[in-house]
Amino acid sequence: MSDLGSYSLLLGLALSVYAFVGGIIGVARKGHSAEILGETARRAGIAVFGCVLVAATVLVVAAFRNDFSIAYILHHSNVALSAPYKFAVLWSGQEGSLLFWSLLLGGYGLVLRLRYKVDAKLVAYASIIIAGVQIFFLSLNNFAANPFGIVTGTIPADGNGLNPLLQYAEMVIHPPMLYLGYVGMTVPFAFALAALIMKYPGEKWIHITRRWTMVTWAFLTCGIFLGAHWAYAVLGWGGYWGWDPVENASLMPWLTGTAFLHSVMMQEKRGMLKVWNMWLIFSTFGLSIFGTLLTRSGIVSSVHAFAQSSIGTWFTVFLGIVLAVCVFFFVMNHGHLRSENRLESLVSRESSFLFNNLILLVACFTVLWGTLFPVLSEWVSGSKVTVGAPFFNRVNIPVALLLLLLTAVGPLLSWRKTSTDSLRRNLLIPSLVSLAVGIAVVALGWIHPLNEQSEFYSLVTVILSVLVASTVISEFYRGARVIAYQTGRNILSSVYVLTRRNTRRYGGYIVHFAVVIVMIGFAGTAFNQDIEREVGNGDSMSIGHYTITCRTYTQDDNANYSSVWAIMDISRDGKHVGTMFPERRIYKASQQPATMPAIRSTIAEDLYLVYTGNNPDNGRPIIRAHLNPLVSWIWYGAGLLLLGTLLALIPSMATAKLPVRSAAKVLADSRHAVGAGD
Repeated sequence: MSDLGSYSLLLGLALSVYAFVGGIIGVARKGHSAEILGETARRAGIAVFGCVLVAATVLVVAAFRNDFSIAYILHHSNVALSAPYKFAVLWSGQEGSLLFWSLLLGGYGLVLRLRYKVDAKLVAYASIIIAGVQIFFLSLNNFAANPFGIVTGTIPADGNGLNPLLQYAEMVIHPPMLYLGYVGMTVPFAFALAALIMKYPGEKWIHITRRWTMVTWAFLTCGIFLGAHWAYAVLGWGGYWGWDPVENASLMPWLTGTAFLHSVMMQEKRGMLKVWNMWLIFSTFGLSIFGTLLTRSGIVSSVHAFAQSSIGTWFTVFLGIVLAVCVFFFVMNHGHLRSENRLESLVSRESSFLFNNLILLVACFTVLWGTLFPVLSEWVSGSKVTVGAPFFNRVNIPVALLLLLLTAVGPLLSWRKTSTDSLRRNLLIPSLVSLAVGIAVVALGWIHPLNEQSEFYSLVTVILSVLVASTVISEFYRGARVIAYQTGRNILSSVYVLTRRNTRRYGGYIVHFAVVIVMIGFAGTAFNQDIEREVGNGDSMSIGHYTITCRTYTQDDNANYSSVWAIMDISRDGKHVGTMFPERRIYKASQQPATMPAIRSTIAEDLYLVYTGNNPDNGRPIIRAHLNPLVSWIWYGAGLLLLGTLLALIPSMATAKLPVRSAAKVLADSRHAVGAGD
């Protein structure tokens, strides 16, 4: 089987080279022969996906068949591993994850090439660029990280097992979502570079690119939040984001991609920021590759990273080539990117998008600087200076709050220029509501902003979140009220019609509302509590309103791991509310320990219990308890954010198809209302 996988990868590389070289010749020349060559190059690109699919299938089948003659299967699987995790073996290690990257890139290329009639010439150029990227990854698969290496000597009867941290249900879907986001950024990058190379007229490439970027941004968003939930539910430290270098690596392209999705509206509406948008796309793709470099080079230490290897050199060279190509064609053709209009007023929607972009890029640079500073300090001084969560929080929390303020104000601004009276009128009620809520939470004693800086930030977060929510609700209400008057519908039906008329705009508002929910969840971090105690049978510990009593602890054993459980009775304000089962496992194949925290989640707070180990003297369990307010808001907000993005991708409904009341009907209804009032 390994031979079939290896030959498939080699054939895929050869086809990628043909798609790249043949595509270049096809677009460079004219005539019937050039068209034929371009078409064969397109079909070769399609066939690449089939080759990589065969290789990936071989690897998955080998995992299910426990074929430990393949070194990758030996190192990442074992006989007792359950079926979902055998499938996840495909992306659990260095070689397999690179194969998975090639598979997804081949899938994106397949869709792109099948939709070539959207704009045959633009797609031909973009296909060449995708083929170039595919050559790089398939070269890695064939020469630097081949997943089909054979075990020499005696073949073991069992494998080393999957990393215990990956044996969690979400890890079957978290890496694919993250990779779909990373890999998917290749497509808008290819379109942008293609448009620059061919001096593509008009903004059609922007319309195509925006949808691709939204889809891949949604995948990346899903992957980031799934990763945060995995860290929360598996690692046992009570948090969901620790500013780990690999976490940061996924956040950086998300920030630049978010900036592009906002600023691209200025290019569509006003023909502005063409150079800016081009480099945002280039940066987003580059940061996706850079994130992959971080996980594989060993230059940073992370629980998420793969083993250190020389493969980082390949990525460094590839990034250098990408940068050189982008700079070369930008210098050659940057005159094609002149803006058609200029910024007319600081109080305008254009300025809000510009400030939004600047803030997002400041956040991205901060994350990049903090991630690389230990490496840079070691190069310069010989000693590694660690940058931890306090640095990232100190810089990025004010940046996030400023971004939240812009999220509230931006939708209320008009294109070109907004009058001060209009802005004041639209902001008055939302501002009063948000201030009233802020005063209320302080008066009720929920937040003490003078006690801690973190509580002050939480108060500001609540005020700004209510401000954003109020502006979003007011935008829906104002538009729905007009439709209700025009059509005679009730207000809820009018909201639906309003949303369907402009799904992109109102889907974006739902995304903004989801960000509010997530930010409120983040604000709860300031009030986290934790306690750690040794507890025997019948012993209790208290945290917040909860009393946690150890009923007993017991052991379990199966083919994959042995475990010890603590059975904890939970009371809140003296009333029994349930039983929790924190667990500690030892995986037999790898002899690695893992914790499985028990989490009791409500809309207000999470009670989080971790079985950290046993006292070596008396064998009694040691339990660490965390009380984390509002964490569930983060997961609810993430779900709503994805729904809003999906809505924004749905085509808007034509206004002409909506029923409108005639003037006579409006007059009759108004007379009826007056008569009823009399």
